[in-house]
Amino acid sequence: MKKLTFLFLVLLAPLALATKPLNVLILYADDWRFDTLGCAGNPVVKTPNLDRLAGDGFRFTQNCVTTSICGVSRASLFTGQWMSRHGNLAMKEFKTPWAETYPGLLRANGYFVGHVGKWHNGKFPAEKFDFGRSYYGKHWIKQPDGTQIHVTKKNENDALEFLKQRPADKPFCLTLAFIATHAEDSNPKQFLPQPESMALYQDVTIPLPKTATDEAYRKLPPFIANEKNEGRVRWRWRFDTPEKYQEMMKNYYRLATELDATCGRILEELKKQGQLDNTLVIFVGDNGYFHGEHGLADKWYPHQESIRVPLIVRDPRMAPAKRGGTNDDFTLNVDLAPSILAAAGIKAPATMQGRDIAPLYLAATKPAWRDEFFYEHASVGSVERIPASEALVRKDWKYFYWPDFKLEQLFHVEADPFEENDLASDPQHAVRRAEMRERFNELKAAAK
Repeated sequence: MKKLTFLFLVLLAPLALATKPLNVLILYADDWRFDTLGCAGNPVVKTPNLDRLAGDGFRFTQNCVTTSICGVSRASLFTGQWMSRHGNLAMKEFKTPWAETYPGLLRANGYFVGHVGKWHNGKFPAEKFDFGRSYYGKHWIKQPDGTQIHVTKKNENDALEFLKQRPADKPFCLTLAFIATHAEDSNPKQFLPQPESMALYQDVTIPLPKTATDEAYRKLPPFIANEKNEGRVRWRWRFDTPEKYQEMMKNYYRLATELDATCGRILEELKKQGQLDNTLVIFVGDNGYFHGEHGLADKWYPHQESIRVPLIVRDPRMAPAKRGGTNDDFTLNVDLAPSILAAAGIKAPATMQGRDIAPLYLAATKPAWRDEFFYEHASVGSVERIPASEALVRKDWKYFYWPDFKLEQLFHVEADPFEENDLASDPQHAVRRAEMRERFNELKAAAK
């Protein structure tokens, strides 16, 4: 009888392991665009831990945001919704009920849920988390004992504290919302890495982007190509001389390498606890970033540099043959909430507009997938500072609409990847412009 019982338990063990809820770890980088990774082909930046994560996981090369600005994109991450639906137009609270967000649903279903770092959606709702630490804005933070700690190190310490103090009998979800590589806008140095990082990139010359020219800048619409536009204002802060460009980009990359090191330590802690192979790990960015392209800095607009962000997924359910693979379908920030919930075995609410991306690397047969999407961004401050912008994005063509000025633009991205030649007024492309305008309006209506 004892032998039969033992055999029964042995047979049940794999089933119990298979049905054990997955933990979730979201490594959420700030102002980190799609190509700020060694594994994405960047010839300068050093990201060995994230490169390893991609080698052991899956990297999405055409991952994009539906709105390229910190707060709104974060609201889309939590809610799985376009800005038009969740209603965060100015980095304030989103109107979607908390019970319909992935942290709210996971906690309601027995998860130990934490948030560390940047929130940027109104007042931080600490009471809605089991472990909540929210802060951002400064790269160096004064501690209670009067000493200073770098914000990336504080991110790391808080995340490790969460992992070490979490209850062992519950699955967990931690959203680690880094401040890096966001600039400290009020500081003339902008990017302030830790002293031990200053030896990095000292002897490197950062290549200047192809479109970091006055000629490319003058091709922008006049309401962008002027000194009142915030993208140009911040370009003056960071990139308006060759010397400043080198200094700023090296410090930006130093912040990126520091973040990479923190990711490595957190993944090592998961491995030490025996949880790495029971944890869905997602590395993603909140928006892209102009590194001087088009004579601009920061994000906001529908250009490739602004809307494309990295996405690496390490999923224990993934077959070994899939590991290290890439996918070039359009995945979006609104897809992550339903993907997280599906991995936890929780049905996504009907209000979520994204899709579970796991079938793109789990299914034996690739599912039908989107080949276009609607992009939106509200005006911030004034139309002179940051005008509203919208777009229909495809891999071969892109249609821009600037609603404050009722201006259309059309780019053949396949032939013009740097989006320099506006074809909207070219009679040869009138039919395409009309077709894309019609489809743009359909997707815009569907986003509400």
